[in-house]
Amino acid sequence: MTTTLLLARHGQTVWHAENRYAGISDVALTDTGLAQAKALGRWAEANPVDAIWTSPLSRAIATAAPASQALHLTPHTEPALRECDFGVMEGRTLAEFEAEHPEAAEAFRSDPVAHPFPASEDPTEAAARGTTALRRIAAAHSGERVLVVAHNTLLRLILCRLLSIPLSEYRRVFPQLRNAAVSEIRMTRGEGALLSLNVPCV
Repeated sequence: MTTTLLLARHGQTVWHAENRYAGISDVALTDTGLAQAKALGRWAEANPVDAIWTSPLSRAIATAAPASQALHLTPHTEPALRECDFGVMEGRTLAEFEAEHPEAAEAFRSDPVAHPFPASEDPTEAAARGTTALRRIAAAHSGERVLVVAHNTLLRLILCRLLSIPLSEYRRVFPQLRNAAVSEIRMTRGEGALLSLNVPCV
């Protein structure tokens, strides 16, 4: 049976407003991010789901909170949906890194999977854990609609894995998942089909 997964990136944070990598750092939502979370909540009220799953990071939990309240659902937390660990890039911008390490920055741009940031999580391993988690969630909610609130890089890696796109292309094929926008995936027997991408909740 088919499960519909509605994937949403968390709302804007202080670091993301400055284009800084947040990764596994626990960074709070801005006022804009809180407004985006409320918009996602209104969307969920108009487009009900049967369950809500989130990353364990507070920015994802806070983004899912209005939807949970609107639908009277208790959200489930999945550790494997956390964002990638960006190592030395946590709290920094790519421009700052490039000023100090231009060759490493260029290598990252050319192939972010073969040349990830120093001390960061292996993107291939991140894709595997995230994809496994989504397949597990889909199997647990067969025939249902599920809202999943997670993170920009992890979700892009998962989309590539589910759609048989080379992981090294995640930054080119999916330049950005917009904050609190919804992307719809149809999961059937563990395989994914993309039905919509970056649909705003306003």
